[in-house]
Amino acid sequence: MKLKHISALTLSALLLLSAAGCGAQEPEEAAPAGVAVQVESVSRGPIANEHIVSGQLAADNQSVITMSTPVKCTAVYYSAGDTVFAGDILCTLDLESTLASYNAASISYASAVQSYEDQSQVFAEQISLYEKNLADLKALYDIGAASQMEIDQAQLQLQSAIATRNSTLAQLESGMENARSGLEQLDTALENVDSAGNVIAPISGVLASLTAVENSFVSTAAPLAVIDDASQMKITVSVSEALVPQLSIGDEADVTVSAAGASFSAVIRSVDQTANPQTKLYSVTLDVPQETTGLLSGMFADVTFRTGGSEDAVVIPTEAILTSGDDQYVYIVENDTAKQVAVKTGIIGSGVTEITDGLSGGETLVTVGQSYLHDGDAVRVVTGEA
Repeated sequence: MKLKHISALTLSALLLLSAAGCGAQEPEEAAPAGVAVQVESVSRGPIANEHIVSGQLAADNQSVITMSTPVKCTAVYYSAGDTVFAGDILCTLDLESTLASYNAASISYASAVQSYEDQSQVFAEQISLYEKNLADLKALYDIGAASQMEIDQAQLQLQSAIATRNSTLAQLESGMENARSGLEQLDTALENVDSAGNVIAPISGVLASLTAVENSFVSTAAPLAVIDDASQMKITVSVSEALVPQLSIGDEADVTVSAAGASFSAVIRSVDQTANPQTKLYSVTLDVPQETTGLLSGMFADVTFRTGGSEDAVVIPTEAILTSGDDQYVYIVENDTAKQVAVKTGIIGSGVTEITDGLSGGETLVTVGQSYLHDGDAVRVVTGEA
């Protein structure tokens, strides 16, 4: 009986020890000391002023087909946005009445030219005779064989003939010019049209617009077709009077065309020296590299011009700079401690800023976490992945 009692006591003690062991906790690990920051070494490099302006793309070579007289369209073979090649038939026009008008205009112009030339010849011969008669009378007058009255009459006759010639030829010339104008107008209408009435594409490219509609008359108020040769594009922007003196032909600019998801460098081709009278801005044209694809006329582009600047400046991320009133400062790390440094800034570039005073290069700059620091705080450097 006594043995059983001892065993029970031993079992109870073991259970108590076991329970105590299960309830014990591991000691907590101490949190790392210092404010977590990310850093980078301050470096020197180039920086320039950036001026971002909006421009628009256009084909450098564009063909515009117009009709100067209403003509009925009988068939259309392409739509705006299609790619066409030189010689392709864009649409077909009913030219019966137009050709008749053209033939009549040609005859009218030829007749006007002939009348002008014939009359000019007649007047030239007539005036030549009057001039000879006057010269002969003056010679006779010198030897006393003609009177002054005869000379005056001959002079008056010559002047009258010259006046008649000038008046008549002016009227004939006006009629000839009118006939030529009408013929040129019809020439324009038929410039890219063959004898069958087919409108022929003069160049290869993208059909920017086509106003012809089957069984409808072509409007004379808008181009029948516009073809853009996309093999060479250009960008035109307007800049202020403050910027234009800093731009030169041959300078490069960075271009972003969001609609096409394209970014590239373009070269300045021309800089206007006279401002637009309405906008007071100056036009600048840039050439787009031929290897750039996916661009269409009319797309908008953001153009970044870089001017001035320095090739060896202390440059840091703009976001690293903090402000307090008119003061600017950054934090650097020395011996795991944050140190506040007052700085002066210069040129502001794309996401970076020039430091003209306060940093010289090589410092360990706080770029993330600086907003949580005070001068003298302990810091611990972490990476972006932490």
